[in-house]
Amino acid sequence: MTALDRPLTRRGWVLFGAMGAIWGVPYLFIKVAVEHLSPAVVVFGRTAIATVPLLAVAARLGALRPALARWRPVLAFAALEMAGPWYLLTTAEQHLPSGLTGLLIACVPIAGAVAAFALGDRTAVQPGRLAGIGLGLGGVALLVAADLGGTGVPWWSVGAVLLVCVGYATAPFIATRRLADVPDVGVVAVSLASVAIVYAPFAWLTRPDEAPPGEAWAALVGLGVLCTAIAFVVFFRLIGEIGPARATLITFVNPAVAVVVGAVVLDERITAATVGGFVLVLGGCWLATRRRPHPDAGGGGAEPCDMIEAGADAST
Repeated sequence: MTALDRPLTRRGWVLFGAMGAIWGVPYLFIKVAVEHLSPAVVVFGRTAIATVPLLAVAARLGALRPALARWRPVLAFAALEMAGPWYLLTTAEQHLPSGLTGLLIACVPIAGAVAAFALGDRTAVQPGRLAGIGLGLGGVALLVAADLGGTGVPWWSVGAVLLVCVGYATAPFIATRRLADVPDVGVVAVSLASVAIVYAPFAWLTRPDEAPPGEAWAALVGLGVLCTAIAFVVFFRLIGEIGPARATLITFVNPAVAVVVGAVVLDERITAATVGGFVLVLGGCWLATRRRPHPDAGGGGAEPCDMIEAGADAST
């Protein structure tokens, strides 16, 4: 019996629900923080806050030395998963609603399918997957046209979020090909520390002239503690409980949480186009990441593709 055949335990459901919620709220925290802090300060604060507990955990588990021994792929992973995406995401949210940003991030599996093709997986050109990519992009077009049409919001901000999707989708390939034998917590701890070090001087240069309000600091602490440090620890446990293929399915939950939280807390709009675009994006993700059934599968149908691995959501 494979991991996908086993029923989810109560612990698995709890971890899955926790991750769906935790990685649905970073967009809210980023939106609040970036109103008063520069993107560089937000990225530095988030990574610096999360680095301390994760380095302690990694050191206790003996996971730092293996990660440091592979410092080149670790730095490449950090650049694609954290340094680039988090800055782009924070900069884009200076202009975009938090809910829309979360919905656009749902395109990560589609970007993963394209990345898999570029890296040699020719199954990505199957008609079903191509249809999924087209459907997902149609959903993005609907979301953007409905929410941003005539608002004067710069279109480059949408492009920045789509670049984030590319980073989130390609970083796991480095992890699976070059870091598969390195403890995850070591990779994440060293990655966070390196990003914090890189952004420290930029954060200092763009520090606010006046003390930000308490809500900005609270959002930054929430990003670092809840959405990064705690999130990665819980995510590792989720992978161990239900496997990486099932763990990627939180990608389908996070955007809905982001939209609801943005509407409740920030009074962002939820329109029929928002719902329709969300459905198209998720339908496209499902088609684009389906695995073709094996000839001897006995008609059991396709299962979610695990080529994107567990880092696809990481998200945020």
